[in-house]
This record gives sequence, structure tokens and C-alpha cells, in this order.
Amino acid sequence: MIEGEYIYDSTQEEYVQTRKVKWLKHMPRMAFSQGALYEIGSAMTFFSVKNYAEEFLGALNNEFKKSLSSDVEDESVGATADDIIENTKDFILKELSRQLKGYDLEELVADLLGAMGYRTIVSPHGGDSGIDITAYKDELPPRILVQVKSQDSDIKEATIQSLKGAMREGDYGLFVTLSNYTKNAQKYLETTPIIRGINGTELVELILKYYDNLSVKYKKMIPLKMVYIPISKSE
Repeated sequence: MIEGEYIYDSTQEEYVQTRKVKWLKHMPRMAFSQGALYEIGSAMTFFSVKNYAEEFLGALNNEFKKSLSSDVEDESVGATADDIIENTKDFILKELSRQLKGYDLEELVADLLGAMGYRTIVSPHGGDSGIDITAYKDELPPRILVQVKSQDSDIKEATIQSLKGAMREGDYGLFVTLSNYTKNAQKYLETTPIIRGINGTELVELILKYYDNLSVKYKKMIPLKMVYIPISKSE
């Protein structure tokens, strides 16, 4: 509980901005559900508890007591794992959007295709063919023509049709965007199976799947650490 006004204490080595508080209760972390622990993390400053507020208030009022030896599975575990995964995906997509525009995103996609086992050729910048990357699984056909767009707005059907127009018989097409596709564009992709469309969410999932094989440049740009997280036993 806060008991005093803001204080700036220059004599402190690290936390110079403080407020006097009164500790109401001490409880072991194991007394709370996994979801509640994830929400507060290891916060060292003011924070807002939203999803598990009742659990913390109940603990303060002696209305909540979690048995440390309970055999009942913590139902918040699955939601906690999903939150961690979604937060990671959001972080990657934001970093891609912030750091990679235009030709820079093309280079990442080429590197990702390489991590997936494809040989790639990045087209010279400024070309008018509409093809950003040409990819091959091996020395033999078919070839895959790739178009990459870093725009924030959704991709329209006409833009995908331009890729189709650059393809020859036997070619496959791949369209990659950080955003998504309009409804008409999605319908066009569904009726044109030789062109695969990848949106921002799907691109992030591929980056996570092949992260270990990406070049050091992109691992530094999107720094991730391998961790183990709890999941529901039903999974």
C-alpha cells in the first residue's frame, strides 16, 4: 500500500525514484496460479493486474488459499503458454515492420527460404519484372517466383494477378506480405493453387520454425531465447 509521495533520492545507486510503501502481506509464489504469476512477472515498479485481480485481492483478505500439494492441474497453464507464444509472435511482427521495409524485407525472405532448404536468387533492385526472388529446391525445375510486400495495407487481387502475369508455364508463385489479403485476393488465391500467399502471421510462424537456420544477421535483429514453457496436459 502506498504511504508517501514521490521521492527522488540521488544517494541511491540504482533506484533513485521511489515512493514509500507498506507491505501488507508476504506469500510464497507457489500460492498463486501460473497465470497470475505470469501476469505480474518480476515487476519492480507500478503495474496493473487485470486478469487475476480477484486472486490477489482474495489472498490479501485471506479468502484464497491454494494447496501446495494439490493434485488438481492448474487450469491457467494453457492460457499462460498461449499468452507467451502470442506475445512472442507480436514482438517478431513488430520488429519486422519496424526494421525491414522494401528491399530489406526481400533479403530476409530470401534468407528464410534458404533456411528452409531452397536456393535463392534476389532480383536486382529497381527491376520492373515484378519478381523479387527466384527460388529453386534443387538444380531442376520447377522454379518459384516470389514477390514481397512490406506495405501496411492489405494486398489486393490485382497485385497478385501481376505476379501471375510474370509466371511462365511450370512456374509456381509465392506472395509474402507483413499485412494480410483482401477478401477478393483471398478468393483469388484459393482458385489459383499454383500461387501461395503468406501473410504476416504465417511469416512469423515460419521464422519461429526455422529460426535456428537463419543467418546471424537476422538472429541479432530478432533476438530470441529457447525456453521451456508449461502447457496443458491435454496437449
